[in-house]
Amino acid sequence: MERPLVGTESVTPAELYEQGKRLREKTPAAVHDHEAAANDRPSATQYFEATNAGRLPELAELRRERMRASPFTFFRGAAGLMGADLAGTPSSGVTAQLCGDAHAANFGLYGTPEGKIVMDINDFDETVPGPWEWDLKRLAASLVLAGREGGIREPGCREAAEDAVKSYRRTIRALAELPFLRSWNALPDSSVLSKARADELIDDFADAAEKARKNDSAKVSARWTERVDDHETGLARHRFVEDPPVLTHVDERTAEAVAAGLVSYVDTLRESRRTLIGRYRLADVAFRVVGTGSVGLRSYVALLHGNDDEDLVLQVKQAQRPALAPYLDLPAAEHEGRRIVDGARLVQAETDILLGWTTIDGVPFIVRQFRNLKGDIDPAELEKDHLDDYGRLAGALLARAHTRSLHPKLLAGYFADDSELDEVMGAYAVRYADRTEADHAAFSRN
Repeated sequence: MERPLVGTESVTPAELYEQGKRLREKTPAAVHDHEAAANDRPSATQYFEATNAGRLPELAELRRERMRASPFTFFRGAAGLMGADLAGTPSSGVTAQLCGDAHAANFGLYGTPEGKIVMDINDFDETVPGPWEWDLKRLAASLVLAGREGGIREPGCREAAEDAVKSYRRTIRALAELPFLRSWNALPDSSVLSKARADELIDDFADAAEKARKNDSAKVSARWTERVDDHETGLARHRFVEDPPVLTHVDERTAEAVAAGLVSYVDTLRESRRTLIGRYRLADVAFRVVGTGSVGLRSYVALLHGNDDEDLVLQVKQAQRPALAPYLDLPAAEHEGRRIVDGARLVQAETDILLGWTTIDGVPFIVRQFRNLKGDIDPAELEKDHLDDYGRLAGALLARAHTRSLHPKLLAGYFADDSELDEVMGAYAVRYADRTEADHAAFSRN
């Protein structure tokens, strides 16, 4: 007797594969080489002004300054603008849990609970269910922009974009052939380099991993805090040292509100981790400006004291409605912080064991370790031979992430006997990079 454990309809892997092939007949690869800009899209300035809603107005100019830095940086802060351009474009109809902002710099290194260094998608502020094509097109376009910023000639930029698509296809097809448990638990550690044919990145990965192993709360505490004596308790503690405008103290009311939010955050952790976080004591709270697209959102760092001289730094970051939601007709989430946490837990191979959510003064937030052995390989600083390897690596990581929510057999069927999609999406990526450069130029003039 064969029947599904979840749901009512039993579909075999072979049937899913055939379904995917039929989807390809309806949506052939050629349709993905479409126009870059939608007719009803907002201008870059209109987009910027609209997305300042809900942000701290005093940080608007800092956000503008960071987005003006380069077309690649502008692209990183404009996920919703690309969403407006992708709305209504052809798709296969296969839905995945998207990163939502799968540009090349959103892949990074971090530590597992056992201290192993892995590389994966590391930003889920925009995560939503949607067409898998949207993430892949954003990744491909970002590689062209990163290459141009790094001085790589145009053929090399396009090759990196095409290689990302090719690696995505190959990885989907490879995972579709594995036992479910093996494909689900495939960890993106250094071994993924050879599997993704990204051997040129071995030294880059090793250097980034070495730096990541030193990037933890102890390092943050040593650089960002000072020792002070608490005369009421007679104990010594640490306190953040201001570094305006990036790091500043908060008033007592805000500190108390964040402290209350951290208390309710504990209930969003798995039971064993509630015991763990309960052993720490809150020592200080500060405001910290983060990122490019996140500038202007409320973001705090909380310093906690642990065992003896141990310090733990948590990030408490405001969660907004995802940039792609209006273009996918998605309903409002019950809690935007929980949306981000649920998306990360579904997509990442290993998530931060202290990842959770809370509400502060009626505003949703996520909470996570501020530094969790994090590191990165900057795609805009790679040489040509390394950029296309980076494209293959990122394409493989994106495919693994998507198969957590879509069945790899279905998409493997869509990719059957395919070699056209790489060039098609490569052509689109170049066209969209041109569109982004024009948007950046217009934005910088205002």
